[in-house]
Amino acid sequence: MTKGANVGLAALSEDTGAVVVGLSWSSATGDGDADVSLLLLDDGGKVRGDADFYFYNRPAAEDGSVQLLGKVPTENGSEDRISLDLTAIPGDVVRIVVAASQDGGARFGDLDDLRLMLTDRSGEPLLGFSITDATVETAFIFGELYRRNEEWKFRAVGQGYETGLAGLATDFGIAVEEEDEHGADGGGGGEDVGGTEAAEVVGIGAVPAPRVPVTGTDPAPEPAPGPVGGRGEGPVGDRVGGPADNPSGGPAGSPSGGPAGSPSGGPSDGPSGGPSGDPADGPAPVAAARRRGTRTAKKKVTLPKAAKKSLAENDSWKPARLFPVPSYKSDREREVRATSVLLSVMAEVPEFGRRLTAGFGAPAGRMQTFTEVSLPHGDSPKRPDGVIRTERAGKLWTALVETKTNGNPLKSEQVQTYMDIAARRGYEAVITLSNDVALEGSPLVTVKTDGRRKHKVSLWHLSWAEVAHQAQLLIRHEGVGNAAHAWLLQELLHYLQHENSGCHGFQNMGPAWVPVRNGIDTETLCQGDPRAVEVVESWERLIRQVCLRLGGELGQKALPVQRARRGTDPKSRRAELADRLCAEGKLSAEVRVDGAWSILSVTADLRTGKIRTSMDVPAPDGAYPLSVAKRLLRVLEEAPADLHVETLVDGANGPRGTLERLRPEPGDLLPGGGAAITGFRLSLFKGMGSGRGGAESGFIRSVDDAVDRFYGSVVTHLGQIEQRRPARARQTAGSPEAG
Repeated sequence: MTKGANVGLAALSEDTGAVVVGLSWSSATGDGDADVSLLLLDDGGKVRGDADFYFYNRPAAEDGSVQLLGKVPTENGSEDRISLDLTAIPGDVVRIVVAASQDGGARFGDLDDLRLMLTDRSGEPLLGFSITDATVETAFIFGELYRRNEEWKFRAVGQGYETGLAGLATDFGIAVEEEDEHGADGGGGGEDVGGTEAAEVVGIGAVPAPRVPVTGTDPAPEPAPGPVGGRGEGPVGDRVGGPADNPSGGPAGSPSGGPAGSPSGGPSDGPSGGPSGDPADGPAPVAAARRRGTRTAKKKVTLPKAAKKSLAENDSWKPARLFPVPSYKSDREREVRATSVLLSVMAEVPEFGRRLTAGFGAPAGRMQTFTEVSLPHGDSPKRPDGVIRTERAGKLWTALVETKTNGNPLKSEQVQTYMDIAARRGYEAVITLSNDVALEGSPLVTVKTDGRRKHKVSLWHLSWAEVAHQAQLLIRHEGVGNAAHAWLLQELLHYLQHENSGCHGFQNMGPAWVPVRNGIDTETLCQGDPRAVEVVESWERLIRQVCLRLGGELGQKALPVQRARRGTDPKSRRAELADRLCAEGKLSAEVRVDGAWSILSVTADLRTGKIRTSMDVPAPDGAYPLSVAKRLLRVLEEAPADLHVETLVDGANGPRGTLERLRPEPGDLLPGGGAAITGFRLSLFKGMGSGRGGAESGFIRSVDDAVDRFYGSVVTHLGQIEQRRPARARQTAGSPEAG
């Protein structure tokens, strides 16, 4: 679509009752990111109240009509997806506006491939819209869905704001209270962010407080008449490049921080779905906007992070569990039990069931689940592991479920059979569930679809790690409707994490792991070896699982960083990484975690048998070098003694040493010749497991342990000293959390 164009959804598909909107972007440096948000507007172009604003800390409507599905990695970047059940949108909502915003001085012109994609419930693309003229904007309205004569239509907007979150928010009746923030020295000197002088006070490597959304229920005054595309006559607050047929502005940007009131990933002290705590407790949010008037329809329930003290006499007493995990005799028993446990909890806990099925096109209706259903197929009936049915407005959505546990692979012929059955019976989807993690360009199973059939069946995949991730987010950070539901999810999570459940996620580096490792050790592995590509794919699956686990524990978005060139397809990108593995003997990855100061790097050196986890911490401008070094070492007072600290000098390597050696002599971190310090690189090293599986001594377990140790013992301790964060650090630190 072109900017300003519109189209009726009915002209694109016969079934548009539920759609998924995806906003995607990429970055040449791998550091860029943005936060998606969505607003429901009445016929006056205003939000009806707080509940009409959806963002990271309020990801779902109570009725399931809106569901923010979160970010997923793509070929060259990431995509933020939103599920919309248009049949459940309230009748007095006439417009749904989809937008994204950036923070901390970042601009949309720094991102590549800005794109909106709209798909139907089967995942079939309906339309796409690319934004190619982004420059200095800090917020963008990508598009909007609107009612016209009882039909939903889509308009490609592509409208930018230089005033970011606060400037965009006020157009839709969102109350914004602005204030001046001062630095530690009490003076001004702050960078002009979105038209408001906001000096930000943060620590060296600080984990910033979550950003505070700007919203409210008090309508803002109607803007004075003026040229279309501007809120006022001055440059501050003007929209950039708005289409002439768009009557008003756009939604507020989405905060990207973690759970409210918990900068380090702990559960929120306030009701989930709205931030709690005083914004003054942390760094100033974008444009120094403060949220006020927050209300939620119902208080959400989360479980405390720390378990209550046990009343057992000793550790041999095991608490009773709703879902016990005995020693199973066969993989079939594991599959049957795991399927029944999961599907029963999905049907009983609406937030959880919708979370897992919204992205698959399921409507936000009454859900029932079934196991071991017999369905006719030729001479003998077939029994899928499960069936999910959702009803809304008299219409049924049905998905067949095929489950594998204990690392067993999915079988293409079995999935193909279920696809054929679903097509003949008019079902909408087949969902596969296994320990494996799906990648772009590398399908887990290959199936054929009959293009002559009018009815389309979509094939979706879930990893057990993703199931655990969603349960963790709900019970620890976002909350569910009542305490019984939270307890059910906790029991499910305990079951999934039990060593006998077989639902541990990705747990095998594959048959190519040992020969590749041996080939690197003997220097006989040649570039172009297809086994190296298999290992690279397994490594990518492992890193995605690390992101799911870390993000669920912290309540933050965690995604692998892609630094591929624009237009690079997954196959060629992995081939290039495989050649690098053959030449250097290293597997490397980067992870961006919201709230962390910069990107977390993970490198597995197969030649030395070491795993290195590291993070670069920018140094503040204008401070004395020795003072910076002393402050950093004080921040790391509780970090492991074997932590390596390396001084960075204009991108080069400077002095280095372990904390144990540097603590008594901070001056050893200072480079010679008075060279300016640009930052520090903090690294931990750990021995690498050799086995391909997930055993205690295996490679996968050693990567998990290395990431956990670094994040828990280093990253969480950063940020105890207040320093003014320089503008350059905001733009290069690799964290979307700038305020």
